[in-house]
Amino acid sequence: MKSGFVNIFGKPNAGKSTLLNALMGEKMAIVSPKVQTTRHRIKAILTNDEYQIIFSDTPGIIEPKYKLHEKMMQAVKGSLEDADVALLMADARETGEESHTIFSSLKLKVPALVVLNKSDAVTEDKLERLKLFFQEQPYCKEVAIISALKKTGIDDLLKTIVSYLNEGEPFYDGDNLSDLPTKFFVSELIREKIFALYGDEIPYHATVLVHEFKEKSTLIKIGADIIVHRDTQKGIILGEGGQMIKKLGTDARKDIEAFLGSKVFLELFVKVRPKWRDNEMQLKEYGY
Repeated sequence: MKSGFVNIFGKPNAGKSTLLNALMGEKMAIVSPKVQTTRHRIKAILTNDEYQIIFSDTPGIIEPKYKLHEKMMQAVKGSLEDADVALLMADARETGEESHTIFSSLKLKVPALVVLNKSDAVTEDKLERLKLFFQEQPYCKEVAIISALKKTGIDDLLKTIVSYLNEGEPFYDGDNLSDLPTKFFVSELIREKIFALYGDEIPYHATVLVHEFKEKSTLIKIGADIIVHRDTQKGIILGEGGQMIKKLGTDARKDIEAFLGSKVFLELFVKVRPKWRDNEMQLKEYGY
């Protein structure tokens, strides 16, 4: 039996969350074309008869502008400290230099695999050049070429990861896929719809807090607050005649029902909390 923590690092939008979902064969992390979608460290537990891997998706590495960003980078730091193997994600469409700067700054002390993602979007020549570039770097043990979205190269990557793990007993018992509570995943599914439905400003100024989760005989009743900075943002979330929040609720409910395997009654409320991204107490309340 092999076991270990395998943590994913990289720039925003490199495809870390999509990779986590592909490795797990389950939707564990929300995804969006917008950067900085991931704000938390999301642990996902993959167990079979041969190994237990605890994967961690981490926020994209950025220079913090708010306390919220600082919390996100603390999640990255925590992942650096307990990693047994690091997956360093790079977008194959880019030059590699910017990712290299980030990877070097991590000062890893564990085996690292550079994962070239979005390989389906570039030529073989470009992939070969990037592969040679990263193979020369001292932090890189091997280079894996994948498309997380199309799930190509995932099985080979998994075999390579297992080869770097040490023998050891599982860290977690049972069939749990994560150590995070169900309410966390529900709030993330609602937040994913905010990224999908609203323009560039709103998703970065909003967060979601699930305040009610009651399992009844025929359905699960969920109440959630959408937190924004300003009254104008509240108006945008609601939309004219409440049309936008109605669509948000319908779309989110469908995904939550699929995730929970149960009928759901979902109530959404919009609350204005000025400068919540810089308020330590409010950030703790919202799970950061």
